[in-house]
Amino acid sequence: MATTAPPVLPISNSQPAAAGGPGAVLTDAPANNPAFRAFINHLSTSLRHGLDQRRPWAELADRSAFSKPESFSEATLRVRKNFSYFRVNYYAVVSLILAISLLTNPFSLVLLAGLLASWTFLYLFRPSDQPLVIFGRTFSDFETLAILSGLTVFVVFLTSVGSVLVSALMLGVAAVCLHGAFRVPEDLFLDEQDASQTTGFLSFLRGPAAVATAVPAVSARV
Repeated sequence: MATTAPPVLPISNSQPAAAGGPGAVLTDAPANNPAFRAFINHLSTSLRHGLDQRRPWAELADRSAFSKPESFSEATLRVRKNFSYFRVNYYAVVSLILAISLLTNPFSLVLLAGLLASWTFLYLFRPSDQPLVIFGRTFSDFETLAILSGLTVFVVFLTSVGSVLVSALMLGVAAVCLHGAFRVPEDLFLDEQDASQTTGFLSFLRGPAAVATAVPAVSARV
């Protein structure tokens, strides 16, 4: 009499593939990275604080306050005073010109967005204990940095991105200097406290404490 073997139950293995193996992936999304969330929160807070320091746009465009400077030294002095007073407004004008330039060049916008996303998600906020694995190949931190650096050089210098950025920034700086030279600053009042608060705008780009808090993984790599 023939005996039948008991059916074999399928066993599912829920353990992730070993790091560096063919099926290894990055399990932690960058959006769930504490360093990335801290950086975004600090960025939004700095932007809100900076926008609170902006001057009224009607004051910026007051036609009765414009006059021709009598000398180059007077124009330079006006630019310095007006920049200290309208600093946030000038940042907004340059950013607007840069945004319009990129929007009118969608190819450059796509390349720049892809480059920034690559640096953000593949290096800056990628956990240091998880290697980068693409198509089954594991890349070290040095290889990742070299690839991203080469990609940056290619995008900025060998495509239209560099010329668009430089042209937009030059146009923005020219507009700021032109306005600052012809805007009479005698009716503007800026005390030391307001000046120190205004210079804090975009401080997340240079604040060592904020950078150390937001991106500990980067400091560990470098």
